[in-house]
Amino acid sequence: MTDAAPPADANPSGPAENGGQAPVGPGFRIVAQYVKDLSFENPKAPDSLRIDGRPAIDLGVEMNAQGRKDGLFEVDLRLTIKATTDAMTVFNVELLYGGLFALYGVPEQDIEPLLLIECPRYLFPFAREIVARATSDGGFYPPFMLDPIDFGAIYLARQQQAAGAAQVSQA
Repeated sequence: MTDAAPPADANPSGPAENGGQAPVGPGFRIVAQYVKDLSFENPKAPDSLRIDGRPAIDLGVEMNAQGRKDGLFEVDLRLTIKATTDAMTVFNVELLYGGLFALYGVPEQDIEPLLLIECPRYLFPFAREIVARATSDGGFYPPFMLDPIDFGAIYLARQQQAAGAAQVSQA
Protein backbone atom coordinates (compact mmCIF):
# COMPACT_ATOMS: atom_id res chain seq x y z
CA MET A 1 0.00 0.00 0.00
CA THR A 2 1.32 3.41 -0.92
CA ASP A 3 1.15 6.43 1.36
CA ALA A 4 -0.72 8.68 -1.04
CA ALA A 5 -2.87 11.52 0.18
CA PRO A 6 -5.93 12.79 -1.65
CA PRO A 7 -5.52 15.99 -3.65
CA ALA A 8 -5.68 19.09 -1.47
CA ASP A 9 -8.52 20.53 -3.56
CA ALA A 10 -10.63 17.36 -3.37
CA ASN A 11 -13.97 17.75 -1.64
CA PRO A 12 -15.15 14.11 -1.62
CA SER A 13 -18.62 14.83 -0.34
CA GLY A 14 -19.18 17.66 -2.81
CA PRO A 15 -20.88 20.97 -2.16
CA ALA A 16 -24.29 19.68 -3.21
CA GLU A 17 -24.23 17.04 -0.49
CA ASN A 18 -23.30 19.19 2.47
CA GLY A 19 -24.22 22.76 1.58
CA GLY A 20 -20.73 23.70 0.36
CA GLN A 21 -19.10 22.97 3.72
CA ALA A 22 -15.87 20.97 4.08
CA PRO A 23 -16.38 17.35 5.17
CA VAL A 24 -16.76 16.85 8.90
CA GLY A 25 -14.54 14.12 10.32
CA PRO A 26 -12.77 11.30 8.52
CA GLY A 27 -14.45 9.40 5.72
CA PHE A 28 -14.28 8.15 2.19
CA ARG A 29 -16.10 8.39 -1.10
CA ILE A 30 -16.54 5.74 -3.75
CA VAL A 31 -15.32 7.27 -7.01
CA ALA A 32 -15.89 4.21 -9.23
CA GLN A 33 -16.69 0.49 -9.12
CA TYR A 34 -15.85 -2.00 -11.87
CA VAL A 35 -15.38 -5.62 -12.87
CA LYS A 36 -11.67 -6.20 -13.55
CA ASP A 37 -12.00 -9.91 -14.32
CA LEU A 38 -14.87 -12.39 -14.36
CA SER A 39 -14.78 -16.07 -15.22
CA PHE A 40 -17.65 -18.55 -15.02
CA GLU A 41 -17.22 -22.21 -15.86
CA ASN A 42 -19.95 -24.85 -16.03
CA PRO A 43 -17.82 -27.70 -17.43
CA LYS A 44 -20.34 -30.54 -17.08
CA ALA A 45 -23.46 -28.75 -18.32
CA PRO A 46 -26.18 -29.83 -18.71
CA ASP A 47 -25.51 -32.71 -16.28
CA SER A 48 -24.34 -30.28 -13.59
CA LEU A 49 -27.80 -28.67 -13.59
CA ARG A 50 -29.45 -31.90 -12.39
CA ILE A 51 -27.41 -33.00 -9.38
CA ASP A 52 -28.94 -34.49 -6.24
CA GLY A 53 -28.20 -32.72 -2.98
CA ARG A 54 -26.00 -29.73 -2.40
CA PRO A 55 -22.50 -29.43 -3.80
CA ALA A 56 -19.51 -28.72 -1.57
CA ILE A 57 -18.50 -25.07 -1.82
CA ASP A 58 -14.91 -23.91 -1.64
CA LEU A 59 -14.84 -20.11 -1.16
CA GLY A 60 -11.78 -17.91 -1.36
CA VAL A 61 -11.75 -14.21 -0.44
CA GLU A 62 -8.86 -11.80 -0.91
CA MET A 63 -8.67 -8.05 -0.46
CA ASN A 64 -5.89 -5.81 -1.72
CA ALA A 65 -5.43 -2.05 -1.74
CA GLN A 66 -2.91 0.34 -3.19
CA GLY A 67 -2.46 4.05 -3.42
CA ARG A 68 -2.33 5.82 -6.77
CA LYS A 69 -0.38 8.85 -7.94
CA ASP A 70 -3.62 10.86 -8.16
CA GLY A 71 -4.17 10.47 -4.38
CA LEU A 72 -6.97 7.92 -4.74
CA PHE A 73 -6.88 4.32 -3.55
CA GLU A 74 -7.72 1.25 -5.59
CA VAL A 75 -9.29 -1.64 -3.65
CA ASP A 76 -9.69 -5.11 -5.17
CA LEU A 77 -12.02 -7.81 -3.88
CA ARG A 78 -11.24 -11.26 -5.33
CA LEU A 79 -13.85 -13.99 -4.89
CA THR A 80 -13.29 -17.57 -6.01
CA ILE A 81 -16.13 -20.05 -5.67
CA LYS A 82 -15.86 -23.69 -6.67
CA ALA A 83 -18.87 -26.00 -6.31
CA THR A 84 -18.16 -29.72 -6.51
CA THR A 85 -19.70 -33.13 -5.91
CA ASP A 86 -17.84 -36.41 -5.62
CA ALA A 87 -18.45 -36.93 -9.34
CA MET A 88 -17.82 -33.50 -10.88
CA THR A 89 -17.10 -29.81 -10.75
CA VAL A 90 -20.54 -28.20 -10.77
CA PHE A 91 -19.36 -24.63 -11.40
CA ASN A 92 -16.38 -22.39 -10.88
CA VAL A 93 -16.60 -18.60 -10.54
CA GLU A 94 -13.71 -16.18 -10.25
CA LEU A 95 -14.43 -12.49 -9.83
CA LEU A 96 -12.03 -9.60 -9.36
CA TYR A 97 -14.17 -6.59 -8.47
CA GLY A 98 -12.53 -3.21 -7.92
CA GLY A 99 -13.32 0.14 -6.46
CA LEU A 100 -11.64 3.53 -6.57
CA PHE A 101 -11.89 5.43 -3.28
CA ALA A 102 -11.09 8.97 -2.12
CA LEU A 103 -10.18 9.25 1.57
CA TYR A 104 -10.38 12.44 3.59
CA GLY A 105 -9.34 13.21 7.13
CA VAL A 106 -8.35 9.61 7.87
CA PRO A 107 -5.47 9.26 10.36
CA GLU A 108 -2.47 7.36 8.98
CA GLN A 109 -2.96 4.39 11.32
CA ASP A 110 -6.58 3.98 10.18
CA ILE A 111 -5.96 3.97 6.41
CA GLU A 112 -5.09 0.28 6.05
CA PRO A 113 -8.06 -1.03 8.10
CA LEU A 114 -10.40 1.34 6.25
CA LEU A 115 -9.15 0.12 2.87
CA LEU A 116 -9.20 -3.57 3.77
CA ILE A 117 -12.36 -3.74 5.90
CA GLU A 118 -14.80 -0.92 5.14
CA CYS A 119 -14.13 -0.50 1.42
CA PRO A 120 -14.59 -4.24 0.65
CA ARG A 121 -17.74 -4.15 2.80
CA TYR A 122 -19.17 -1.55 0.41
CA LEU A 123 -18.04 -3.46 -2.69
CA PHE A 124 -19.38 -6.82 -1.51
CA PRO A 125 -23.12 -6.45 -2.30
CA PHE A 126 -22.31 -5.59 -5.91
CA ALA A 127 -19.85 -8.48 -6.23
CA ARG A 128 -22.43 -10.80 -4.63
CA GLU A 129 -24.98 -9.77 -7.27
CA ILE A 130 -22.51 -10.44 -10.10
CA VAL A 131 -21.83 -13.96 -8.77
CA ALA A 132 -25.56 -14.63 -8.40
CA ARG A 133 -26.23 -13.39 -11.91
CA ALA A 134 -23.40 -15.49 -13.38
CA THR A 135 -24.70 -18.68 -11.75
CA SER A 136 -28.25 -17.86 -12.79
CA ASP A 137 -27.15 -17.22 -16.37
CA GLY A 138 -25.27 -20.53 -16.15
CA GLY A 139 -28.59 -22.31 -15.61
CA PHE A 140 -28.55 -22.74 -11.83
CA TYR A 141 -31.79 -22.15 -9.98
CA PRO A 142 -31.80 -20.83 -7.42
CA PRO A 143 -28.64 -18.85 -8.17
CA PHE A 144 -25.71 -19.13 -5.79
CA MET A 145 -25.94 -16.40 -3.14
CA LEU A 146 -22.84 -15.66 -1.10
CA ASP A 147 -23.39 -15.33 2.62
CA PRO A 148 -22.24 -12.05 4.18
CA ILE A 149 -18.49 -11.90 4.77
CA ASP A 150 -16.87 -10.55 7.94
CA PHE A 151 -14.05 -8.49 6.42
CA GLY A 152 -12.95 -7.36 9.88
CA ALA A 153 -12.30 -10.96 10.94
CA ILE A 154 -10.38 -11.64 7.71
CA TYR A 155 -8.26 -8.52 8.28
CA LEU A 156 -7.50 -9.49 11.90
CA ALA A 157 -6.59 -13.05 10.86
CA ARG A 158 -4.26 -11.65 8.20
CA GLN A 159 -2.63 -9.35 10.80
CA GLN A 160 -2.19 -12.23 13.26
CA GLN A 161 -0.73 -14.41 10.53
CA ALA A 162 1.76 -11.67 9.59
CA ALA A 163 2.71 -11.16 13.25
CA GLY A 164 3.25 -14.91 13.68
CA ALA A 165 5.42 -15.04 10.58
CA ALA A 166 7.47 -12.10 11.87
CA GLN A 167 8.03 -13.86 15.20
CA VAL A 168 9.14 -17.06 13.45
CA SER A 169 11.62 -15.17 11.25
CA GLN A 170 13.09 -13.41 14.31
CA ALA A 171 13.59 -16.69 16.21
